[in-house]
Amino acid sequence: MLSRVGGLSRIGRKRLGRQFGWLWAAYAVSAYGSGLGFGALPLIAVLALHAGPAQVSALSAVGPAVGALIAVPLAPWVEFRRKRPVMIAMDLIRFAAMATIPLAYAIGLLGLVQLLVVSAVVAAAKIAFNAASGAHLKALIRPDDLLVANARFESTNWSSIAIGPPLGGAAIGLFGPVTTVVADALSYLLSALGITTIRGREETPRPIGSTPVRAGAVLDGWRHILGDPGLRALYLNNMLVGGLIMATEPLLAVLLLRQLHFPAWQYGLAFAAPCLGGLIGSRLAQRVVARYGRHRVFRTVGTLRAVWLIGLVFVRPGVVGLVTVMAVELAIIVNMSLYTPVLATYRLERTPKHLVARTLSAWSIGQQASIAVCTALGGLLADATGPRTALAVAGLLVLATPLLLPRRDQASAHEPEPSLSHS
Repeated sequence: MLSRVGGLSRIGRKRLGRQFGWLWAAYAVSAYGSGLGFGALPLIAVLALHAGPAQVSALSAVGPAVGALIAVPLAPWVEFRRKRPVMIAMDLIRFAAMATIPLAYAIGLLGLVQLLVVSAVVAAAKIAFNAASGAHLKALIRPDDLLVANARFESTNWSSIAIGPPLGGAAIGLFGPVTTVVADALSYLLSALGITTIRGREETPRPIGSTPVRAGAVLDGWRHILGDPGLRALYLNNMLVGGLIMATEPLLAVLLLRQLHFPAWQYGLAFAAPCLGGLIGSRLAQRVVARYGRHRVFRTVGTLRAVWLIGLVFVRPGVVGLVTVMAVELAIIVNMSLYTPVLATYRLERTPKHLVARTLSAWSIGQQASIAVCTALGGLLADATGPRTALAVAGLLVLATPLLLPRRDQASAHEPEPSLSHS
């Protein structure tokens, strides 16, 4: 028993190699830049362009939706190219796109259309980057280390959001609404530089056998997901949960900043402080899986991440309202940060190497599409009835999502890797 506890306590300190260290460092730089710029585009729309609920929701919905469409034909392109150059290219594209915002703001030409275009470009580049990164990670480390690696990425993500938004809110208050966009843009440039330090020869991937890449290869990621019962259930569940939770972000921006008159630093604090819970959940992921099993994590933690959103309906002005937002976000984040690395590891384990980039692209595109649809509908509902009503609808709908979680036979950890003959 003592040896088991000791082994588990060493999980967080396990060394995964220098190449993984550089990949993790590049991810961390980008994540902390994005943490500083958390919600930057909706915030700029509200503070600099005086946008209303429908416009803010459109910004949060249309940009990612268009970006997801752009990313669809990119999936086979990413699959059959070396992954490090792809990641560097996507970082440079995001840097260039984000850099246009402070330039336009400085000369007085910034508008909602530009924010929409930048949002779409960044969303498409992010999908391609994540697909390449996931495929590279699977090739870089041993299968037994995937959960440890994914938990470290998850921990870094939440710590960046915990630290970034308060600093970003303070920077916005001192230097103006586009300050954090500059930091976010520079973080992509630094991430690209970090990825260039990863050494080792990377072969150009080839299609399996002698079959050339078909025109329909763009759909192979969805074929794989929908053909695997466990992945299919998790995919549908994650799309709805993620879409409904993310749809509340622009609604809360309008409610807190315009209707309840929270200062920008409190708005940032409301989302940043609970992210410390992400450090707890991500560090517990491997221990919880080792003790209770992956299926129980999917069912129990997958349910717990969905039951708290309705609490945002009860937000009020002042300290009580701030504490309410923080408590709801903390409960959601602890469960999501435990659930996400387990899901990411299962997804990589269930996907053959020659399908990883297309599967991850399909997963991200579906997620972005769901977020876009839910956000757009939430914005329209908020425009007609008010943001609080829209928050209530999202909170009630998400309560039904645990019904989509996989049964034990669907999420078996012992099935062999599926393969597709049409690749």
